[in-house]
Amino acid sequence: EDYIMTIASDLESKVPEPFDLLVIRKFLRQQCAPKTVGPTTVVLLQELERWNLLVLRMASSLADLQKALVGEIGMSSDLDDIATSLFNGFLPNVWRKLMPETQKMLGSWMTHFQRRYNQYKEWVRTGKDPMVVWLSGLHIPESFLTALVQTTCRKKKWPLDKSTLYTVVTTIADESEISSRMEDGCYVCGLYLEGAGWDFKEAKLKRQEPKKLICALPIMKIIPIESSKLKLQNTFKTPVYVTQNRRTAMGVGLVCEADLSTDVHLSHWILQGTALTLNSDS
Repeated sequence: EDYIMTIASDLESKVPEPFDLLVIRKFLRQQCAPKTVGPTTVVLLQELERWNLLVLRMASSLADLQKALVGEIGMSSDLDDIATSLFNGFLPNVWRKLMPETQKMLGSWMTHFQRRYNQYKEWVRTGKDPMVVWLSGLHIPESFLTALVQTTCRKKKWPLDKSTLYTVVTTIADESEISSRMEDGCYVCGLYLEGAGWDFKEAKLKRQEPKKLICALPIMKIIPIESSKLKLQNTFKTPVYVTQNRRTAMGVGLVCEADLSTDVHLSHWILQGTALTLNSDS
């Protein structure tokens, strides 16, 4: 019990206050004035609503667990589940329901949680989309990608139903080397490649190295384009999943497809089960 108490207290100290959405909405409207709030800003506000639900649940359940451990309140089945999960280093089920899909253990998930918070905090502080977006830190990354297309369509007067996204992998591995925003679309970081390796010099897929299950992909550009103008050659349309588990039984988990350069026949990558994931399991 002392061990669980220590973990609960430590975790509670790491849970930030929820974002004040009333203040943030007002600030973001002022930033956009006289125009209306853009599609990516709408996505940010939706993300913060979901984030707030998670941190409120984490804070209240950790506070209740500590009270239950000293006998101030009764130990419910939910609190018992949280206590068992914390003891074993797993994520409690009551939190899982409010977070993006993950295969991580509690310790590495808390590092991920802190990084998510930092990305949201900086986004809110500046009122501008991040220069390099860490897609893994978004609750629903596909909403953000759709918003990128909507933003460019508004700007260039393209019909939304005839527009799409394509991707280009850069030779930059460290996001601190990116010094300016893309005019249309955005840079994304934190993608992992499974079933293949990446040739940094030639910027193309290569055969997987022995015993290396995943490899980090350099920073990638995601660019909106009119569908009729998209003519890609020697590229493998690579599925991008949220976790290494890929799809759930419900078919949920596919975020988008990325265009990766290759000089090998596409069937090779299909047979290798080549895919990208936003999160590693560890």
